[in-house]
Amino acid sequence: MRKIYNSRAFWGIVSLLISLAIWVYVTSIQADEYTNTFHNVRLEIVGEENLKNSKNMVITDLDTNTVTVEIIGPRRLVGSWDSNDLVARVDVSKLSRSAFTSQQYYIAYPDGVDPSSVTVNRKSPETISFMVSPLNSKTVQVRGSFDGSLAEGFTAEAPYFEPSVITVSGPDSYLKDISYAWVTFGQENVESTYKVDTGFVLMDEQGEECSTSYLTLSDDVVTATLPLMLVKDIPLVVDLIEGSGATSANTKVTVEPSTLTLAGDSALLSGMNKIILATIDLTDFAASHTETYTIPLDNELKNLTGVAEAVVTVEVVGLSTETYRVRNISCTNVTEGFEAEIISKGINVTMRGTEEKLAQLQAEQIRAVADLTDYNESTGQFMPEVKIFVDGMTDVGAIGDNTISIEIRKS
Repeated sequence: MRKIYNSRAFWGIVSLLISLAIWVYVTSIQADEYTNTFHNVRLEIVGEENLKNSKNMVITDLDTNTVTVEIIGPRRLVGSWDSNDLVARVDVSKLSRSAFTSQQYYIAYPDGVDPSSVTVNRKSPETISFMVSPLNSKTVQVRGSFDGSLAEGFTAEAPYFEPSVITVSGPDSYLKDISYAWVTFGQENVESTYKVDTGFVLMDEQGEECSTSYLTLSDDVVTATLPLMLVKDIPLVVDLIEGSGATSANTKVTVEPSTLTLAGDSALLSGMNKIILATIDLTDFAASHTETYTIPLDNELKNLTGVAEAVVTVEVVGLSTETYRVRNISCTNVTEGFEAEIISKGINVTMRGTEEKLAQLQAEQIRAVADLTDYNESTGQFMPEVKIFVDGMTDVGAIGDNTISIEIRKS
């Protein structure tokens, strides 16, 4: 016996018998029928793309996205699975009309498993309920607001969005409440036109956010732009043509409004320091002149003051007027071969200057001269304007327009 126990062959046979026994035991255990419950098995809709393409319908309002199943089968299979190895499938490819319905589902097993080798003993829920809904489209406007701050000295126009509309596709029941797409964007201390790509939310008429479940959007992102403009106060002024004793030093100019607040591109507005309303000849009036002028503006500028006209009053201060009878009348630049006969024997001319200058002025110092350059070979009786000259005295001049009567004829 001692020789047998010490024999390698003996222990080899023993080991083989033990291994065989273990194999027989394990095999019998794996072949035993085993019951396992699987929770949160994923639900999958089969044939939905075909339903959409052929019937223009989609599946909505699933009552659940997971199921619980109890499966009986060999321990070596059922005992090795977890819930992620199984899929619950509902085939909707043969549905043909819009309705709320309930359908049976089946369990898909891992690859290589013979479905006949296992049995679904219990399912919860037994069926899947859902809505078969018609598919439609709706176009909504993109709206939004800038939630930020502007740098001092700038103003912004209304924001705009690209694209300006969004096409939403989906079931009618999910489309009907959508009114517009809302964008919120912003940045602090913005000092140039601000542009950003951003998302949006769908809103109903009451301003409540709508769900995007079962919806397809033509765009997920829009470009929001806030046009920014420089703001600047620009003085309104007039140019003066001095004369007849009146200069900018003794003239008071009042403009109402005196300034205009403008907004525009900084490249256009930064170099603008004044707006000239008109050029006023101080020899056209005696003491004061008031007139309303349209404010000239570039079409690219925004008038934030909101007025289109300005009232200008010009007053000549410290000067007096006096009327003189002028008889020294002549014509110049008469066309060769023609002659001009002066019919007027004298004209009344109003002169302006300081009282001291006017007291010294004599009518004989005043000349009225008509320039006939533009009459060329005209013949007949005309009333040309005359220019008034004062000999031997400065800072005194005529105001208003003066004319004489002449007759032009061939020599």
